[in-house]
Amino acid sequence: MPTIIRFHQLGGPEVLRFEEVAPQEPANGEVRLRVQAAGLNRAEALFYRGQYLEKAKLPSRIGYEVAGVVAAVGEGVDSGWIGKKVATIPAFGMNQYGTLGEQAVVPAFALTEYPANLTPEQAAAAWMQYLTAYGALVFYGKVSAGDFVSIPAASSSVGLAAIQIVRDAGATAIAVTRTSAKKDELIALGAHQVIVSGEEDYTARMQEITGGKGTRLIFDPVAGPYVETLATGAAQDSILFIYGGLSMQPTPFPLMQSFRTGLSVRAYTLREITTKPERLAVAKKYVFDRLADGRFVPKIAKTFAYKDTVEAYRYLESNEQVGKVVIRVS
Repeated sequence: MPTIIRFHQLGGPEVLRFEEVAPQEPANGEVRLRVQAAGLNRAEALFYRGQYLEKAKLPSRIGYEVAGVVAAVGEGVDSGWIGKKVATIPAFGMNQYGTLGEQAVVPAFALTEYPANLTPEQAAAAWMQYLTAYGALVFYGKVSAGDFVSIPAASSSVGLAAIQIVRDAGATAIAVTRTSAKKDELIALGAHQVIVSGEEDYTARMQEITGGKGTRLIFDPVAGPYVETLATGAAQDSILFIYGGLSMQPTPFPLMQSFRTGLSVRAYTLREITTKPERLAVAKKYVFDRLADGRFVPKIAKTFAYKDTVEAYRYLESNEQVGKVVIRVS
């Protein structure tokens, strides 16, 4: 029988368990995948720790992103999907549709075919990151040539996707990272400039890089007190997108800087794209086309065997990686 990953209590990666299950039959509007690879996300670590927006209903499956082959379809789903190589878009809750395991049942609307030039590992490492960055920077932010864009936590998979999106638009990607350990790699991966926030004066460096203009878009998953510092480097009529709360600290509103520059501070989640079919269709094509022609290339930090899933999540939580952590399932 196939195995899946599930947890019965909250805690660290050690709560994850391999469990044998019978093949699950997809219901109306669903498909069953034979999973080949899985991409890991920080949201999943928060989920099994009980710190995510969606609270786990125990016992719970886990996982948003997998690539695999459609093995069966439920009522109302085109049988032409069977046998196709697909990836999942994180357009569902993990309580209902956790994906990590040898099989996964997901809603058909969350499927996407991926370009033939991608491996299953790359396909499982693409959609969360590029769609998340697309929504803030392209759909809302209208990033364009001449813009300066500040990207904190730039070595994350979403941060690297943001760098590629900014470059593709002809704008300037300014990576922000805490230590100099990842600086050279960030430059190699496309950042035009890198600010080492733990070692440099962010405001002074931003003024130097932008010629005193400041950055029009800020794309931040950390939140917390550093938001006030990010605001000091903002341009007139700029937008600070906060798409996560990794600091786990209260986030002040930078009122005085907003008075000075007209800075807008906006919470943003991927659901703003995935729950709107017309938006999602445009976003999928945007990402697919750029994956297919090589403008976008997912960066895989490290690939783990399925049996080493717990160790893979430990590595994810170490913050050592640059790019996506991936599990090869079959």
